[in-house]
Amino acid sequence: MTASRLPRSLVVRLDSAGDVLLAGPAVRAVAAGSSYTALLCGPQGAEAGRLLPDVDDVLVYDAPWVGLEPAPVSHTATQQLLTQVTEGRFDRALVLVSYHQSPLPVALLLKLGGVGWIAADSEDYPGTLLDLRHQRLPHRHEAVAALDLAEASGFALPPGDDGALRVEATPDTLPLTGGKPYVVLHPGAAVPARAWSPERAERAAAALSAAGHRVVVTGGPDERDLTARVAGRHALDLGGATDLRRLAGVMARAQAVVAGNTGPTHLAAAVGTPVVCLFAPVVPAERWAPYGVPHVLLGDQHAACADSRARRCPLPGHPCLDGVDDAEVLAAVATLTDRAPGPAGRARPPTPTDPMTAPGRTPGTERGASV
Repeated sequence: MTASRLPRSLVVRLDSAGDVLLAGPAVRAVAAGSSYTALLCGPQGAEAGRLLPDVDDVLVYDAPWVGLEPAPVSHTATQQLLTQVTEGRFDRALVLVSYHQSPLPVALLLKLGGVGWIAADSEDYPGTLLDLRHQRLPHRHEAVAALDLAEASGFALPPGDDGALRVEATPDTLPLTGGKPYVVLHPGAAVPARAWSPERAERAAAALSAAGHRVVVTGGPDERDLTARVAGRHALDLGGATDLRRLAGVMARAQAVVAGNTGPTHLAAAVGTPVVCLFAPVVPAERWAPYGVPHVLLGDQHAACADSRARRCPLPGHPCLDGVDDAEVLAAVATLTDRAPGPAGRARPPTPTDPMTAPGRTPGTERGASV
């Protein structure tokens, strides 16, 4: 089939930056079989969308059914989306959603915008809104589930693409970090239940420094007070000094990243850096753990808040994460960094020894497993 006859495709992922990064392999599969590929994101995911390879354009829609603080229903915003979709002349669309979400509201808008064929995972009866109602297999990681949908829609990763998370080339951040090896500590999260308390993160930075690690603390512009507190006199504070692209550059040079289950964890995976993931069990690790890189999960996965999707910890003292002691953190970092150094001071990942860490995907398994 010639390029001119390949479809114009739209991939939809309306959630946060981490969700968009996890959609990257599916986006590349769609792009490999399309003449033009656009990505429809929410405002929180648009910056990540612009980092993904093989995306020709990023459309932004603040959907009133998505996010921590959903936008009000707006006729103007909806009409703007319909105009963009109509002008895009898309032949096909894949709507990527998490296991607990419905793709049907946006599928209706895409149909109104003239999209000829739409696929999505859907537990709800879709009527005529979906041309492919795909059933997600149980226990699938979000990145794997997205690829499953792409493959069921007739798309495949190009030869040589291992299906890992990936972003475009990162900038040189050496002037920000200096040249000596370092570990990144990212203490913040949009959902507080998925991060350490500030005082616990502060103690961790001190412990890492005392153990001989050079620590770089990262965070967004609205997290400067947090990063300053956590860094203290023990670490380099880069709070507010990086956009997402520069943060990717900082993480790409790191020996390891210590972070909660949040977007920067998936950004670290996208640049191939090992992750110590502080994973609160409010969402299941089998779906949201770091994907495709060596990692260690820390946190009580059987805490009473498990699978609650709570945004703030419902238990006194945030025990699932603040109960992780310094020895566990230091051991996890050592597991990922005590190897012969690779380029730019990076630790080489361990040699894969089983299907959970080996390149490629085996049905019923995910590639990102703790080492």
